[in-house]
Amino acid sequence: MQPIIIIVALLAGLICRRLNYPPMLGYLLAGFIAHELGYGSIDKIAPIADLGILLLLFTIGLKLNLKELAAAQVWGVALLHMLIAVALTAPVIMAAGLWLPALQLADTSSAWALAFALSFSSTVFAVKIFDERGESAALHAGIAIGILVVQDIFAVAYLVLTAEKPVDSSAALLLLLPLARPLLLYMMRYTGHGELLILFGVAAAVGAAELFEWFNLKGGLGALIAGLLLSGVEKSKELYNNLLNLKDLFLIGFFLQIGYHGLPSAQMLYVAIILAVLVFMRPVIYFFLLTLFKLRARTSFVTGISLFNYSEFGLIVAAIAVSNGLLSAEWLTTLALALSLSFFIAVPFNTNVHQLFAKNFQLLNRFERKSRLDKEVFANLGAAKVVILGMGRVGRGAYEYLHREYGEGVTGVDEKTKHAQSLLKQGIDCVAGDASDYEFWRQTNLAACEKIFVCLSNHKENMSIVNLARKIGYQHTLAVVSRFADQQAELEKNGCISFNLYAEAGHGFAEHVAEKLRKL
Repeated sequence: MQPIIIIVALLAGLICRRLNYPPMLGYLLAGFIAHELGYGSIDKIAPIADLGILLLLFTIGLKLNLKELAAAQVWGVALLHMLIAVALTAPVIMAAGLWLPALQLADTSSAWALAFALSFSSTVFAVKIFDERGESAALHAGIAIGILVVQDIFAVAYLVLTAEKPVDSSAALLLLLPLARPLLLYMMRYTGHGELLILFGVAAAVGAAELFEWFNLKGGLGALIAGLLLSGVEKSKELYNNLLNLKDLFLIGFFLQIGYHGLPSAQMLYVAIILAVLVFMRPVIYFFLLTLFKLRARTSFVTGISLFNYSEFGLIVAAIAVSNGLLSAEWLTTLALALSLSFFIAVPFNTNVHQLFAKNFQLLNRFERKSRLDKEVFANLGAAKVVILGMGRVGRGAYEYLHREYGEGVTGVDEKTKHAQSLLKQGIDCVAGDASDYEFWRQTNLAACEKIFVCLSNHKENMSIVNLARKIGYQHTLAVVSRFADQQAELEKNGCISFNLYAEAGHGFAEHVAEKLRKL
């Protein structure tokens, strides 16, 4: 890949960040710009993009919970949305084929296949958005990822049924892969904590993908299953964290390559715009389906917005259809632009999703069902005077210290229901809840607590909680962790007490040693 492409991507990403948009939009623009200027090619960028997608699916597997996939609100919503979206999109594709000779279809089955592909949402986009907002552990993120995984399963089934080479009967041997889990876990533990651990993760993702490709199955499915085999242990969390930045770096190639499909003609541009307009139906459909399955309006709204845009799977299906002579090559360019436009439409909505819900919560709450899922029922904070938001390593350490100081008046809050229940079994007073949710603050009376410690790992999520607290009118002590000087300055500017984990680690270390020595 030519260095100029990296520079263009960097500049475009910086401009988007300056405009308060995610850098991914800049990478999309950079792809179109580089293509029009004649720099690079999709063939050179594709390996980078493919590795990024494999690492993405692998990291999803590391945190995937199979029980969540079995929930009706996941597979049920995924299936119903697909049926509704296909029924609404297929007629538009058929009309486009009749209107433009360049987009003529070989038969109606091609239209239904494209509509099926366009019913999916982008896994890359949703995961990036949740990472940007620091909401990967939130309930709505778990539901969205679950729906995306179910869609990926549908995608794999379609690719298997339409593959030129049938799946080898020996692929049944892949069912024995769980037997390799003990060996894989041993290897992962033996790698230590440095670059060897990262190399192990990359090798596991790429190796599993190659194995599945050998059996004529989708390599991405292999990477997902490899991550799943390594999940559920403490070391898998470390591997996940170490792969995050590497995954994001390679995913830049994914956004760049979309632009290399080029720009369509004026008439094909109209079709791309019409397809892009159709994405506005998607969050609406998701919202009503999710509320039908007893989810709160906020959860349904945020989940639906995260699934706003088209998936890259549409391009894969189109490429297969073009190679089989069922579609013209112009369809590939048209769909690439429709995918890009759906990204540009979805980003502002996702960037301001919580503000949008706050402005319309009275209207949206009318569609909630009276009965809710157990996960959507707010817990009682009791008579807590001190609340810790985020019960990871930092939050738990803070809880143990504060519990010695204040006794029973300390309560922890964590986004992960399973984690909160596990801590509760260990004798730690912890409830499940989303601290960035206005209704959680209102219904649990969180604002009445004397001290709130915010111990989340993402600065943007910390700031969203601070802004929500100020909007509600919280006037008591608000202490927030930070990792960098600029983050600490921003928090202190908003009236918070900020503890810089990196800068003050030495002080904490010395204090801990001094305390231990006094007890000797």
